[in-house]
Amino acid sequence: MWRRLWYAHAYRTGRTPWDTGVTPPEVVDLIEGSDALQPGRALDLGCGTGTNVAYLARHGWTATGVESDARAFDAAERRLRGANGARVFRGDVTRLADLPVDGPFDLALDIGCFHSVAPAGRDGYASGVAARTMPGATLFVFAFASGAGRMAVGVTPREMRDRFAPWFEPVGRIAGTQPLGAAWYRLRRVA
Repeated sequence: MWRRLWYAHAYRTGRTPWDTGVTPPEVVDLIEGSDALQPGRALDLGCGTGTNVAYLARHGWTATGVESDARAFDAAERRLRGANGARVFRGDVTRLADLPVDGPFDLALDIGCFHSVAPAGRDGYASGVAARTMPGATLFVFAFASGAGRMAVGVTPREMRDRFAPWFEPVGRIAGTQPLGAAWYRLRRVA
């Protein structure tokens, strides 16, 4: 509960350093790089103000965002107004079954959401994502290292592997630059 209050306060005061309005280069490389994914259906978990939902839609994806914070959700709706192939729902990423978020998705993107989900909700998050992705789908997650920063958020590489098993297998990890220990985790949905 305190995490939601903290995020609500951050969006209310405009102190959201994670919501830059710029798609990270790691995502750009995933979508436009030499080994780019083919456009399909994408799910952005904890989409904030919709920056990456809009980016994906501009690059041929049918993109759906999920956001729990009211201010961020409203901003995402405004940003996505008139964007073909883009939509956003307000709700809890640990309870995807409560939302009209139908799969299967080819890509699930999470830029800093999973690492702030309370441990008790992480299994619901993982099973919800698994239920909405197809075999071969990519799960691409940016997460802080466990214990990094001032907030009690974060994950370990082992948790990323174990929490998403048996549905996903790790296929890559890109070290982040800030904060120390942060990383991009790439997992592939298995049959």
